[in-house]
Amino acid sequence: MMVNEICEKKYNKPLSGCTNEEIYYALLDMTKDLAAKKESEAGKKKVYYISAEFLIGKLLSNNLINLGLYKTVKEELEAAGKDIGEIEEIEPEPSLGNGGLGRLAACFLDSMATLNLHGDGVGLNYHMGLFKQVFDHNFQKETPNPWIEKDSWLIKTNVSYPVSFGDLTVTSRMYDIEVTGYEGRTNKLHLFDVDTLDESLIKDGTISFDKTDIARNLTLFLYPDDSDEAGNLLRIYQQYFMVSNAAHLILDECTARGCKLTDLDEYAAIQINDTHPSMVIPELIRLLLERGITMDEAVELVTKVCAYTNHTILSEALEKWPLAYLEKVVPQLVLIIKELDKRAKAKYSDPKVAIIDENDRVHMAHMDIHYGHSVNGVAYLHTEILKNSELNAFYKIYPEKFNNKTNGITFRRWLLHCNRELAQYIESLIGPGFKKDADELEKLLKYKDNKKVLAKLEEIKHNRKLDLKQFLYETQNIALDENSIIDVQIKRLHEYKRQQMNALYAIYKYMDIKSGNKPKTPITMVFGAKAAPAYIIAKDIIHLILCLQELIDNDPEVSPYFKVIMLENYNVSKAAKVIPAADISEQISLASKEASGTGNMKFMLNGAPTLGTMDGANVEIVEEVGEENAFIFGLSSQEVIDFEHNGQYDPKEIYNMDSDIRAVLTQLVDGTYSRENPELFREIYNSLLESNGGERADQYFILKDFRSYAEAQKRVEEAYKDEDGWAKKAMLQTAKCGKFSSDRTIEEYAKEIWHLEKVVL
Repeated sequence: MMVNEICEKKYNKPLSGCTNEEIYYALLDMTKDLAAKKESEAGKKKVYYISAEFLIGKLLSNNLINLGLYKTVKEELEAAGKDIGEIEEIEPEPSLGNGGLGRLAACFLDSMATLNLHGDGVGLNYHMGLFKQVFDHNFQKETPNPWIEKDSWLIKTNVSYPVSFGDLTVTSRMYDIEVTGYEGRTNKLHLFDVDTLDESLIKDGTISFDKTDIARNLTLFLYPDDSDEAGNLLRIYQQYFMVSNAAHLILDECTARGCKLTDLDEYAAIQINDTHPSMVIPELIRLLLERGITMDEAVELVTKVCAYTNHTILSEALEKWPLAYLEKVVPQLVLIIKELDKRAKAKYSDPKVAIIDENDRVHMAHMDIHYGHSVNGVAYLHTEILKNSELNAFYKIYPEKFNNKTNGITFRRWLLHCNRELAQYIESLIGPGFKKDADELEKLLKYKDNKKVLAKLEEIKHNRKLDLKQFLYETQNIALDENSIIDVQIKRLHEYKRQQMNALYAIYKYMDIKSGNKPKTPITMVFGAKAAPAYIIAKDIIHLILCLQELIDNDPEVSPYFKVIMLENYNVSKAAKVIPAADISEQISLASKEASGTGNMKFMLNGAPTLGTMDGANVEIVEEVGEENAFIFGLSSQEVIDFEHNGQYDPKEIYNMDSDIRAVLTQLVDGTYSRENPELFREIYNSLLESNGGERADQYFILKDFRSYAEAQKRVEEAYKDEDGWAKKAMLQTAKCGKFSSDRTIEEYAKEIWHLEKVVL
């Protein structure tokens, strides 16, 4: 009676007499205590995974699973008349990340601990996260998203460092969150904060605040609005604060383990997750210089220690900071950055590889590549594009640095936690080995023609649809048809991910049904996405989806056959509800633009075939399951690259030739969604047909791929009619998903980049 004893001690009453809130806090205390017992500083070398985001999700059940306690606790709660699912809902979702970058970092930490690798995450303790998304009259509204309670997973430490900027010095405070491995060790996520933070800076009900008051705003928000200079400067303040603390912590911990600094590479491996932590390179050099290491030695050491993960080919996401901004915020680094640039230019005259360009902008990725020993992409296709196109100038001089590490997901979170019935049924068929070795899922293939097994898998899918139906009704008052095809696109909203193409297809489908073409099986399109506050067209796309949702709901001719649903404030918890219920995984980014994706892997694990382009990890998913078990459409990555280079694509030709496309686009500007403002979606319309400010029309080839996409949707509808055939497709997804475990990814990082051995507990 483990939980009962804690309740007796904490509240002087039995488990049965406690509220759900009391039980949650009792379980929180218990879990933290048990996790702490699995901490260890054993192991000479340690990896430090530095990231601006860690989208860790709720932790209670995940930790109970990893500690081997979930079943015991669930049964004890049930015996006392308590529901663990209700208790899980008490926990606030940590606001420490936004999209795939942060969720990947969370999965990686889980795998490091599971594999008994000595490694911690380092980031910032954002109090309000990105924002909480609220729908108001079919518009996205951004509000603060507080999550830190008096009792939480955060553990306040005594670790603190002075961090100096050009005009200010602040004192940091480190908080830890314990990261439990599945039958493994406990590592930590180190989150740095300032005691001077003042949440009252935020204007009521908004995410607006004084961006110049650094001491009081430094860790308020993830990715504060950078549409002005103050916002840009604040991002630099945040990034330097993160890496300065990280560098101090690394040197302190390494010297405590016996490091003499000249052998730093034997004690530390640093993974730079995207370009947000890039300043760790000059900062670490600066601190080594302070400690008596020569410049040549410091540069060599830091290069041996640091490795860089590239997550994008989009130039907008490869940070380039004006030198003047860095001189204002981190003048102590500028001389070092100039020296690093000078050394690089002395070796390589090509301006494409300069750290400081002719416009006095500092290219953070370029610094990472020159002064790190490894550069990895996150899917085979992405890495090849980096080598052959986007970073080709670097690949020519550093071919040995480039390598691929296809992303992965932790199956504990995305199967054992969010789809327990499926996990239990799989275990009854093939045993428990898949929980530690995902490749064992292939054992399911011996049942691929077993009608009884396939029927059970379909029953489990139907149960998850019923769960989602209940959740949507309770949270958004939305009625889901559990007998419909659940077609899901959930990811950060960006034009290259092409939610707008999906929305245009929804218009096309709506018009098609209105004309009398009723689908045999109803279709439900589910979206989940946040748009950056200053990204106007992305917010317009959300507005369009919500208007479509309302239009269809109010149309009795269409709504029995077709629905559009937009999840409000999409996050990890909502992903855990919708992914197990999905029939179709929408992965429709413009080929060559998505580095990898990990949502595609989560859907695959839960038995949803991919409807997508041959982009990112979709390529490798199709290799695993076979193209006959996916729905592939659209231009290839090479075709996209060729079109971009030759500039011969004209979307107006398609518009003029295709009456369906013309009708769909016309609906954006003919008053369908607002008689008072028929021009409501003019910006989306113009983005597809008119060039603007040097950007060509239809930058992401929406119209070019539209017909191919519509045909793929038809193939989905036809395939779904064959119940046995569809069940087999779905099973194959799960059975062939082993490659996409983050355990595999992290083993590759440990062996090939970090040179890190597993620690015996």
